[in-house]
Amino acid sequence: MLALDFPPINEVLRWRDLIPGIGFNKISLIVVLAVVISVAVFFAAIRKDPMKPPTGVRNFAEVLVEFIEQQIIMPTVGRSGLGWTPFLLTLFVFIFLCNIPGIIPFLQMPATARLAIPLFLSLVVWLVFVGAGLKHQGVGYFTHLIWPPGVPAGLKPLVGLIELVSTLIVRPFSLTIRLCANLLAGHILLVTFAVLAQELIKSDAIALKPVAILPWVMLVFITAFEVLVAFLQAYIFVILTAVYIGTSVHPEH
Repeated sequence: MLALDFPPINEVLRWRDLIPGIGFNKISLIVVLAVVISVAVFFAAIRKDPMKPPTGVRNFAEVLVEFIEQQIIMPTVGRSGLGWTPFLLTLFVFIFLCNIPGIIPFLQMPATARLAIPLFLSLVVWLVFVGAGLKHQGVGYFTHLIWPPGVPAGLKPLVGLIELVSTLIVRPFSLTIRLCANLLAGHILLVTFAVLAQELIKSDAIALKPVAILPWVMLVFITAFEVLVAFLQAYIFVILTAVYIGTSVHPEH
């Protein structure tokens, strides 16, 4: 009978410190790399002559900016929301760069599969859209939540309670769980099929060795799929952020 030597769940989800004593592990390394790469790309882009046709890094950066403006901001906030481009662009690039290491050798772990990173990002988003609501509506931002206009008077207390809880508690919680759970699930699937393929190849039963091709095929498929997941989860997180900002800035929508 084949006995799989599956690594302990703590080893799958928690990395040993790369630098002992200061708590700097692979998750910390991925976050630092995400920041450094983001800054390096856009710093290199702005150093190019803006009067010349965009090429290379500048062309790539302009494609990202156009994507954020046309595919995220315009449909959710409108032209008045273009001032949010730097924030949403930074958020998208950082999340994607934290997601994609899940398929990169040596790193092999998305930083967003650890709850702390999505939670921190969600709290930042919460502060931003609540702050935007207070800036544009004043205390009316909270009164509209508690006593929503356009709702029959008898339903206002119930709808107001639902809106208050949904906006101030459920939104950051759902952003956190959605991002973390999707990346964590992909990471565990990759580990599972990698271990299964390895154990089948190491098996003493000759007949089982050819069967290892099946988990290897699944491993390749899931790896390719995780590239799409890394992009989609960054996109979903950012477009929801834009929607929340839009409702804070334009409550009538």
